[in-house]
Amino acid sequence: MAKPKTHFWQHKTLDQMSRREWESLCDGCGRCCLNKLEDDDSGAIFYTDVACKLLDSDSCRCRHYRQRVRHVPDCLVLDMDHPEYFKYLPDTCAYRRLYEGKSLPDWHPLLSGDPGSVHRAGISVRGRCISEEQIHPDALEDHIIEFQT
Repeated sequence: MAKPKTHFWQHKTLDQMSRREWESLCDGCGRCCLNKLEDDDSGAIFYTDVACKLLDSDSCRCRHYRQRVRHVPDCLVLDMDHPEYFKYLPDTCAYRRLYEGKSLPDWHPLLSGDPGSVHRAGISVRGRCISEEQIHPDALEDHIIEFQT
């Protein structure tokens, strides 16, 4: 009997992954690049439809990924040195899901073989966000959203 194929994320922890494997986990949804608000009392995270100025809202990818921290000093760089950052990621995010011991969703490009599956599944922010350069920072509360998927 043939052994079922296992994927690297099924037998490696996040801190065991190569840089290439780590980067391939990103589904390209762009949700991590949305501005968020955190309730000081409850710690609840609220997403807005306001994206980082570096997000390309069509591709849902960062325009300056390798130099993003130089352009946006408060950009959170995900790695296992800062697992506390995972709470700022959407519950659909592969990094967060794997960190929490969950599997990847069927629409994830690593399973579907298609980078466009994240858009067709309605997970990405394509067509659903504006740039932070278009609003006053004090108006963020007016842009709080809830994801339907």
